[in-house]
Amino acid sequence: MPNKPKLELELDGEGPLWQQIRRAIARPILRGTLPPGTRIPSEEDMMKLTGTAKMTVHKAIRSLANDGLVERKPKLGTIVALRASERPVFEIWDVAAHIRQAGGIYTYKPESFTTHAASPDDAALMQTEVGAPLLTVVCLHYSGEVVFQVEERLINRAAVSVKPTLFRKIPPSRWLLDNIPWTEAEHMISANAAREKIAKLLGIRPGAACLVVERRTWNENVPITYARLSHAGDRHKLIGRFKPPKI
Repeated sequence: MPNKPKLELELDGEGPLWQQIRRAIARPILRGTLPPGTRIPSEEDMMKLTGTAKMTVHKAIRSLANDGLVERKPKLGTIVALRASERPVFEIWDVAAHIRQAGGIYTYKPESFTTHAASPDDAALMQTEVGAPLLTVVCLHYSGEVVFQVEERLINRAAVSVKPTLFRKIPPSRWLLDNIPWTEAEHMISANAAREKIAKLLGIRPGAACLVVERRTWNENVPITYARLSHAGDRHKLIGRFKPPKI
Protein backbone atom coordinates (compact mmCIF):
# COMPACT_ATOMS: atom_id res chain seq x y z
CA MET A 1 0.00 0.00 0.00
CA PRO A 2 1.26 3.53 -0.75
CA ASN A 3 2.58 5.56 2.16
CA LYS A 4 0.26 8.17 3.64
CA PRO A 5 0.72 11.77 2.43
CA LYS A 6 3.28 13.81 4.37
CA LEU A 7 3.25 16.84 2.12
CA GLU A 8 3.09 20.43 3.29
CA LEU A 9 2.70 22.68 0.27
CA GLU A 10 4.78 25.85 0.51
CA LEU A 11 4.36 28.07 -2.55
CA ASP A 12 7.30 30.38 -3.33
CA GLY A 13 5.30 33.17 -4.98
CA GLU A 14 7.38 33.09 -8.16
CA GLY A 15 5.64 32.68 -11.53
CA PRO A 16 2.36 30.94 -12.44
CA LEU A 17 0.56 29.08 -9.65
CA TRP A 18 0.75 25.70 -11.38
CA GLN A 19 4.56 26.00 -11.55
CA GLN A 20 4.69 26.99 -7.86
CA ILE A 21 2.63 23.91 -6.97
CA ARG A 22 4.85 21.72 -9.13
CA ARG A 23 8.00 23.02 -7.44
CA ALA A 24 6.46 22.63 -3.98
CA ILE A 25 5.87 18.94 -4.70
CA ALA A 26 9.08 18.32 -6.66
CA ARG A 27 11.45 19.73 -4.02
CA PRO A 28 10.71 17.15 -1.26
CA ILE A 29 10.67 14.37 -3.86
CA LEU A 30 14.16 15.24 -5.11
CA ARG A 31 15.44 15.72 -1.55
CA GLY A 32 14.14 12.28 -0.61
CA THR A 33 11.75 13.50 2.10
CA LEU A 34 8.89 12.14 -0.02
CA PRO A 35 10.20 8.64 -0.83
CA PRO A 36 8.98 6.43 -3.70
CA GLY A 37 5.53 5.04 -3.07
CA THR A 38 4.34 8.04 -1.05
CA ARG A 39 0.82 9.02 -2.00
CA ILE A 40 0.39 12.65 -3.08
CA PRO A 41 -2.76 14.36 -1.75
CA SER A 42 -5.70 14.25 -4.13
CA GLU A 43 -6.33 17.14 -6.50
CA GLU A 44 -9.35 18.09 -4.39
CA ASP A 45 -7.22 18.22 -1.23
CA MET A 46 -4.54 20.27 -2.98
CA MET A 47 -7.17 22.71 -4.21
CA LYS A 48 -8.09 23.31 -0.56
CA LEU A 49 -4.47 23.51 0.57
CA THR A 50 -3.48 26.05 -2.10
CA GLY A 51 -6.78 27.86 -2.69
CA THR A 52 -6.44 27.31 -6.44
CA ALA A 53 -8.67 25.95 -9.20
CA LYS A 54 -8.78 22.26 -10.15
CA MET A 55 -7.30 22.99 -13.59
CA THR A 56 -4.27 24.66 -11.95
CA VAL A 57 -3.62 21.68 -9.69
CA HIS A 58 -4.24 19.22 -12.54
CA LYS A 59 -1.69 21.01 -14.73
CA ALA A 60 0.94 20.82 -11.99
CA ILE A 61 0.38 17.08 -11.45
CA ARG A 62 0.38 16.39 -15.18
CA SER A 63 3.71 18.19 -15.49
CA LEU A 64 5.21 16.12 -12.65
CA ALA A 65 3.96 12.94 -14.31
CA ASN A 66 5.53 14.00 -17.62
CA ASP A 67 8.80 14.59 -15.75
CA GLY A 68 8.65 11.06 -14.32
CA LEU A 69 8.44 12.24 -10.72
CA VAL A 70 4.98 10.84 -9.98
CA GLU A 71 2.77 8.08 -11.30
CA ARG A 72 -1.01 7.92 -11.47
CA LYS A 73 -2.30 4.56 -10.28
CA PRO A 74 -5.93 3.47 -10.78
CA LYS A 75 -7.76 3.30 -7.42
CA LEU A 76 -4.57 4.35 -5.58
CA GLY A 77 -4.24 7.95 -6.75
CA THR A 78 -0.95 9.71 -7.47
CA ILE A 79 2.24 8.35 -5.90
CA VAL A 80 5.93 9.26 -6.01
CA ALA A 81 7.60 7.29 -8.81
CA LEU A 82 10.11 4.54 -8.04
CA ARG A 83 13.15 6.34 -9.53
CA ALA A 84 11.89 9.89 -9.04
CA SER A 85 14.93 11.14 -7.10
CA GLU A 86 17.11 10.43 -10.15
CA ARG A 87 15.08 12.67 -12.45
CA PRO A 88 16.04 16.34 -12.93
CA VAL A 89 13.27 18.92 -12.97
CA PHE A 90 13.81 21.70 -15.53
CA GLU A 91 12.44 25.19 -15.29
CA ILE A 92 11.75 26.84 -18.64
CA TRP A 93 12.01 30.57 -18.24
CA ASP A 94 8.76 32.38 -19.12
CA VAL A 95 9.59 35.88 -20.43
CA ALA A 96 6.10 37.25 -19.71
CA ALA A 97 6.27 36.13 -16.06
CA HIS A 98 9.77 37.56 -15.72
CA ILE A 99 8.72 40.98 -17.01
CA ARG A 100 5.63 41.11 -14.81
CA GLN A 101 7.56 40.03 -11.72
CA ALA A 102 9.97 42.92 -12.37
CA GLY A 103 7.01 45.32 -12.41
CA GLY A 104 6.86 45.76 -16.17
CA ILE A 105 3.90 45.64 -18.52
CA TYR A 106 4.23 42.69 -20.90
CA THR A 107 3.05 42.77 -24.51
CA TYR A 108 3.74 40.51 -27.47
CA LYS A 109 4.13 41.21 -31.19
CA PRO A 110 4.71 38.59 -33.94
CA GLU A 111 7.05 39.64 -36.74
CA SER A 112 6.78 36.66 -39.10
CA PHE A 113 5.96 32.96 -39.29
CA THR A 114 6.80 30.69 -42.24
CA THR A 115 6.62 26.97 -42.99
CA HIS A 116 9.50 25.47 -44.92
CA ALA A 117 11.82 22.50 -45.33
CA ALA A 118 14.89 22.46 -43.09
CA SER A 119 18.03 23.83 -44.70
CA PRO A 120 21.40 22.34 -43.69
CA ASP A 121 21.82 25.15 -41.14
CA ASP A 122 18.29 24.62 -39.78
CA ALA A 123 18.86 20.88 -39.54
CA ALA A 124 22.05 21.44 -37.54
CA LEU A 125 20.27 23.77 -35.11
CA MET A 126 17.30 21.43 -34.68
CA GLN A 127 19.45 18.29 -34.80
CA THR A 128 17.14 16.81 -37.41
CA GLU A 129 17.33 15.84 -41.08
CA VAL A 130 17.70 18.24 -44.00
CA GLY A 131 14.28 18.71 -45.58
CA ALA A 132 12.35 18.07 -42.35
CA PRO A 133 9.15 20.18 -42.12
CA LEU A 134 9.70 23.23 -39.93
CA LEU A 135 7.87 26.33 -38.78
CA THR A 136 9.95 29.45 -38.17
CA VAL A 137 8.52 32.15 -35.90
CA VAL A 138 10.10 35.54 -35.19
CA CYS A 139 8.44 37.60 -32.46
CA LEU A 140 9.05 40.45 -30.04
CA HIS A 141 8.45 40.54 -26.28
CA TYR A 142 8.02 44.03 -24.82
CA SER A 143 8.47 45.45 -21.35
CA GLY A 144 6.42 48.62 -21.58
CA GLU A 145 7.36 50.24 -24.88
CA VAL A 146 10.83 48.71 -25.04
CA VAL A 147 11.68 45.45 -26.82
CA PHE A 148 13.00 43.22 -24.06
CA GLN A 149 13.56 40.06 -26.11
CA VAL A 150 13.68 39.02 -29.76
CA GLU A 151 12.64 35.39 -30.15
CA GLU A 152 13.71 33.43 -33.25
CA ARG A 153 12.24 29.94 -33.07
CA LEU A 154 12.24 26.76 -35.16
CA ILE A 155 9.46 24.24 -34.46
CA ASN A 156 9.49 20.64 -35.68
CA ARG A 157 6.16 20.26 -37.48
CA ALA A 158 6.54 16.47 -37.48
CA ALA A 159 6.29 16.58 -33.68
CA VAL A 160 4.07 19.64 -33.15
CA SER A 161 0.71 20.04 -34.87
CA VAL A 162 -0.21 23.73 -34.80
CA LYS A 163 -1.54 26.35 -37.21
CA PRO A 164 1.05 29.11 -37.72
CA THR A 165 -1.63 31.79 -37.49
CA LEU A 166 -2.19 30.81 -33.85
CA PHE A 167 0.96 32.77 -33.03
CA ARG A 168 -0.56 36.04 -34.14
CA LYS A 169 -1.90 36.38 -30.59
CA ILE A 170 -0.17 33.69 -28.50
CA PRO A 171 3.61 33.59 -27.92
CA PRO A 172 5.03 30.28 -29.19
CA SER A 173 7.04 29.75 -26.01
CA ARG A 174 3.90 29.97 -23.85
CA TRP A 175 1.83 27.74 -26.14
CA LEU A 176 4.55 25.09 -26.34
CA LEU A 177 4.94 25.00 -22.54
CA ASP A 178 1.21 24.59 -22.08
CA ASN A 179 0.55 22.03 -24.81
CA ILE A 180 3.64 20.00 -25.80
CA PRO A 181 5.27 17.52 -23.38
CA TRP A 182 9.06 17.43 -23.27
CA THR A 183 11.65 15.35 -21.43
CA GLU A 184 14.97 17.13 -21.98
CA ALA A 185 16.20 20.68 -22.46
CA GLU A 186 19.52 22.31 -23.29
CA HIS A 187 20.46 25.94 -22.62
CA MET A 188 23.46 27.81 -24.04
CA ILE A 189 24.22 31.38 -22.93
CA SER A 190 26.60 33.69 -24.78
CA ALA A 191 27.51 37.34 -25.22
CA ASN A 192 27.43 38.30 -28.90
CA ALA A 193 27.69 41.37 -31.07
CA ALA A 194 24.16 42.16 -32.28
CA ARG A 195 23.46 41.23 -35.89
CA GLU A 196 21.99 44.03 -38.02
CA LYS A 197 18.49 42.49 -38.08
CA ILE A 198 18.45 41.86 -34.33
CA ALA A 199 19.93 45.27 -33.56
CA LYS A 200 17.17 46.95 -35.53
CA LEU A 201 14.45 45.00 -33.69
CA LEU A 202 16.02 45.70 -30.28
CA GLY A 203 16.60 49.35 -31.10
CA ILE A 204 20.37 49.20 -30.55
CA ARG A 205 23.32 49.78 -32.87
CA PRO A 206 24.69 46.83 -34.90
CA GLY A 207 27.58 45.21 -33.07
CA ALA A 208 26.39 46.32 -29.63
CA ALA A 209 26.58 43.85 -26.75
CA CYS A 210 23.76 41.31 -26.87
CA LEU A 211 22.95 38.53 -24.40
CA VAL A 212 21.80 35.43 -26.29
CA VAL A 213 20.13 32.35 -24.79
CA GLU A 214 19.82 29.35 -27.13
CA ARG A 215 17.45 26.61 -26.08
CA ARG A 216 16.62 23.17 -27.48
CA THR A 217 13.96 20.80 -26.19
CA TRP A 218 13.22 17.16 -26.95
CA ASN A 219 10.51 14.64 -26.17
CA GLU A 220 12.57 11.49 -25.65
CA ASN A 221 14.72 11.48 -28.84
CA VAL A 222 12.41 13.66 -30.93
CA PRO A 223 13.46 17.32 -31.33
CA ILE A 224 10.63 19.73 -30.48
CA THR A 225 12.01 23.22 -30.90
CA TYR A 226 15.10 25.41 -31.09
CA ALA A 227 14.95 29.05 -29.95
CA ARG A 228 17.44 31.90 -30.08
CA LEU A 229 16.46 34.56 -27.53
CA SER A 230 18.30 37.87 -27.90
CA HIS A 231 18.40 40.74 -25.38
CA ALA A 232 20.16 44.08 -25.33
CA GLY A 233 23.15 43.70 -23.02
CA ASP A 234 21.87 46.25 -20.51
CA ARG A 235 18.27 44.98 -20.36
CA HIS A 236 18.64 41.49 -18.95
CA LYS A 237 20.58 39.54 -16.37
CA LEU A 238 20.38 35.90 -15.35
CA ILE A 239 20.30 35.15 -11.61
CA GLY A 240 20.58 31.74 -10.01
CA ARG A 241 20.27 30.97 -6.31
CA PHE A 242 21.23 27.58 -4.94
CA LYS A 243 22.74 25.74 -2.00
CA PRO A 244 25.60 23.24 -1.90
CA PRO A 245 24.57 19.59 -1.70
CA LYS A 246 24.48 18.01 1.76
CA ILE A 247 27.28 15.55 2.42
